[in-house]
Amino acid sequence: MTEPKLNVAGGGSGAAAASTAVAPLGTMRLDELLAALSAKTPAPGGGAVVPAVGAIACALAGMVVSYSIGKKDLAEHQATLQSAQQRLVRGRELLLKLADEDAAAYALVNALQKLPTDDARRVREYPAAAEACAGVPRFVLAACVDLLDLCVGLSGISNKHLKSDLDIACVLLEACCRSGVVNVKVNLPLIEDEAARGRVLDECRALSERAAGLLSRGVI
Repeated sequence: MTEPKLNVAGGGSGAAAASTAVAPLGTMRLDELLAALSAKTPAPGGGAVVPAVGAIACALAGMVVSYSIGKKDLAEHQATLQSAQQRLVRGRELLLKLADEDAAAYALVNALQKLPTDDARRVREYPAAAEACAGVPRFVLAACVDLLDLCVGLSGISNKHLKSDLDIACVLLEACCRSGVVNVKVNLPLIEDEAARGRVLDECRALSERAAGLLSRGVI
């Protein structure tokens, strides 16, 4: 997984910048996150929920791996399990960053759209914010497909007593992939080129279909 560089959270200055600030999801208690999601504010929303759920799935799969490393009956798979553990940690961290990127980008776009079209700040910052809104969900989708592939591969080589936990992680990641397509589609109008929009949608649909195929590969 290649970590994207789409940070737009620092856009603007003064009161205008503060109005777009969204607390990092990774620093919130669960009750705080739920309150933030249910509040009448533009962000965090569905675009941040998807990578946050993906990060939870990574953590759950990570627990399965933790209970598998060191087991004598899984000795031949230890190198694979240790590599998977590292990838799940990186995936979890990446998805949380993407959740924050999405929330920040959408909050900024929402604030900029309230300004006159010829406003200097809007003219200066809107292109990057719009690019992030359209781009972050694509990164999330690709990352979740990659992580689902990883988790499916752990079936049969990890602690059999935690298979249900691994299956749940896979189901959550596949749901994130389908949800990722929803987030991509709703942001497609931000991509001006019609042919480019079509390519993006085809790419995302293919990734979602791949995810569905992975989940049906005997996981549940």
